[in-house]
Amino acid sequence: MRFPYLFLQRMATWLGPDFPAFLEALQASHPIGLRVNPLKISPTDFLARSPFPLQMVPWCPEGFVVSEPTARPGAHPYHEAGLYYLQDPAAMLAAPLLSPQPGEWVLDLCAAPGGKTTHLAARMQNQGVLVANEIHPRRVRALAENLDRCGVTHAMLLNETPERLATRWEGLFDRVLVDAPCSGEGMFSKEEAAARDWSEEAIRGCARRQSAILDAAAATVRPGGHLLYATCTFAPEENEGVIVRFLRVHPDFDLVDASHQVPPDLADTGHPEWVGETDARLGRALRLWPHRGPGRGHFYALLRRAGDAHPRRPRPRTRLPGQVRSLYNAFVREALQQPPPEDGLLALEGHMYRAVVPPEMWEGLRVFRPGWLLGRVEGKAFVPSRALAMGLRPAAARQIHRLELHDPALPAFLRGETIPGPDVSGWVLVTVEEFPLGWAWATRRGLRRK
Repeated sequence: MRFPYLFLQRMATWLGPDFPAFLEALQASHPIGLRVNPLKISPTDFLARSPFPLQMVPWCPEGFVVSEPTARPGAHPYHEAGLYYLQDPAAMLAAPLLSPQPGEWVLDLCAAPGGKTTHLAARMQNQGVLVANEIHPRRVRALAENLDRCGVTHAMLLNETPERLATRWEGLFDRVLVDAPCSGEGMFSKEEAAARDWSEEAIRGCARRQSAILDAAAATVRPGGHLLYATCTFAPEENEGVIVRFLRVHPDFDLVDASHQVPPDLADTGHPEWVGETDARLGRALRLWPHRGPGRGHFYALLRRAGDAHPRRPRPRTRLPGQVRSLYNAFVREALQQPPPEDGLLALEGHMYRAVVPPEMWEGLRVFRPGWLLGRVEGKAFVPSRALAMGLRPAAARQIHRLELHDPALPAFLRGETIPGPDVSGWVLVTVEEFPLGWAWATRRGLRRK
């Protein structure tokens, strides 16, 4: 892999004697990071059944590195069941730093494809409100698929600009994450386009966009709340430069020292001198380097807004037309022993959701999903969604068909084929071991995946 010559010059200037180790690590193939999903299984229980040898990530109790180079964890049924998310270890520090708590309101402003979002959701234990925003329409679909697979039930998905959210939701959130689009220097060995498109002008353009996003994000943080800025680039213009400018424009924010989250030999601080600054607070930021720990590298700056205020945040009411309610109730009687909670049920464009935010708060915004997608109405029937299946505990379903890892019907089901099943009728929740994979409809020929 060839890197831009000017990029190498810059890094050599800043890193000095560490540069050869940095370059070697940047060029090396990186092991796969695997983050266990506590919404499905505890890290301890997963370790007891893991098909792959794992090594712990020092800053993330649910994070591991797959130590077998030939392993393919993305092709395993446990991945389809949402037991884990494949994520670079450096990216696994975001949720521990932001530390969202169950019941809080959290905004992930640049959420796709969902690695950090699903981590936030797991830390929140599916309690509270998680708003996942992605400005690119095609990427928001991938985000939804990952949230579904991981069993996230308390998230609202938007396709909006940060500026519009800042205007509508000023001071609303306890914690906000800005995983900013960047020049991606840490991804050079993984994404050739990032290296090909690199230039100092591109870096300056990224820094301008990042500053605008961060300004909008600041408006959504309540007094006393936290804002985490993250990038996967090494360029100080996009890291220390963005943060020092932010601190000047927003004197009600200050940097939080989060160095205790990472062993000192594995992390570095921010470097104000790299952008010609003397503000010592930048030393509270964190840098993860590919030559000092697992992962491709990240920059993090945790900020806290002064004050302490808790905005009024109403809960949504159930608003179901009579026919939709009747069809849904019929499905619940037939298929579920433990239905989802009744609050916030909402019908929208033929689909039914458990909304997490009242409609009057998002009227006029581009909403991809207002909450947990439960299913849709087709003719005179309610058809449950995969999101519903993945967010349920298996005991919630009346009919369950369990597949073991060695069962040849398991890969067939995952391919969408009809598989042999019990002599039953109606909806069946299909699982791998005790973990849901999706719904099937029982027919004379067997179970047809839905």
